[in-house]
Amino acid sequence: MQINTVIFDMDGLLIDSEPCWEKAGKAILKEFGYDLTTEQYFTTTGLRSKEWIQYWFNYYKIDMKHAVNAELRLNKIASDLIKNEALPRPGVRYIFNFFREKNFTIAIASSSATALIEAVIEKLNIGTYLTAYASAESLIYGKPHPEVYLNCAGMLKVNPLQCICFEDSVTGMIAAKAARMKCVAVPMPQTLHDKRFGLADLVIASLQDFNEELLDELTKTIST
Repeated sequence: MQINTVIFDMDGLLIDSEPCWEKAGKAILKEFGYDLTTEQYFTTTGLRSKEWIQYWFNYYKIDMKHAVNAELRLNKIASDLIKNEALPRPGVRYIFNFFREKNFTIAIASSSATALIEAVIEKLNIGTYLTAYASAESLIYGKPHPEVYLNCAGMLKVNPLQCICFEDSVTGMIAAKAARMKCVAVPMPQTLHDKRFGLADLVIASLQDFNEELLDELTKTIST
């Protein structure tokens, strides 16, 4: 079975949105009297907003009656920042052209809301490359559960074993591997030396570092 599909995570991988999510998250927790450090923030990247709020509310023992409103406000603050301030990550245009030239099917599978995915697609001007995009927003499970990746593969009508995923977070990498997909990890500088990325099939510092030789290693014919 030959690999012919590539699925990209979005936040932190295609667009430099993690500083926006970090700023929004710190602002929300600050309202309850807690100062989240950058180191702490990067331990929970890749989670959906709901799980992110639940995790830190439990950690700081904040009353969960505030969770729903905090999640809504977190999404609003982060979305506004991303739309107005976030820039493409290095190599986005390169990697999309690379896979289009190889006739790969291209998609996005993100923990972010559908509306934000669509806004980022428009901001990056990558809509013509994509066959589909999937959001974990309304799913029962978010990453590290593989549901969003499996749903994306279903939308594309491909076997998960035919897919390569690109992820920047440990949470997303686990989701991709649990879906039985090849995973290329492209960690943010703050997490590049996290030993857990050793579970990925390949670790690179930038999308620009991916090339023909690395693709050949990942796309060797495999049997089911």
